[in-house]
Amino acid sequence: MTRQNTLARVDADLAAGRVPMARQRLRGLVSSFPRDLALRRRLAEVYRLYGDAAEAGRWMYLEEDRRPDETAAFEERYGSPGRRMKALAWRGPEAPAATAFAERQLAAVRTARAEETGSPVDWDDPASYEEGADEGCAPDTGGWSLSGFVAGAGCLMGTIVFGGVWVLGVISLFAD
Repeated sequence: MTRQNTLARVDADLAAGRVPMARQRLRGLVSSFPRDLALRRRLAEVYRLYGDAAEAGRWMYLEEDRRPDETAAFEERYGSPGRRMKALAWRGPEAPAATAFAERQLAAVRTARAEETGSPVDWDDPASYEEGADEGCAPDTGGWSLSGFVAGAGCLMGTIVFGGVWVLGVISLFAD
């Protein structure tokens, strides 16, 4: 289905009051065409029908005429630059953005995340900006811990009890 056919269906869905279906179709279009700011704007309008300021702010984040309350709600819901990068669902470099404002917004979010992680991040590499990507695994001390000992002892006791019940069942089956 072409973009125009899908947009015609979105219009029909909205006219018929099928807002969830229109939202779903627009989300699919934005996923297929992440650089199309007009699609993002349409999706924000649908979220306004729901009264979801954070999601409206999410999809209007790259627009200069965005609403400050929606932008604040988006930034609060997606509190870190890494979460914002993921939420914006942009692909590729910032340079092809439709407007200079969108390009600056994208670069600002990416730069903020890079400063947090201390390493470069790339819109095309979600692993470079995902939360936790900058946090290493806790080192394995190799020693025993109290919680590990208790868990192991509990498993051992459960196995012994299960085995005992099983043996008693077999004995009572053949005892007569």
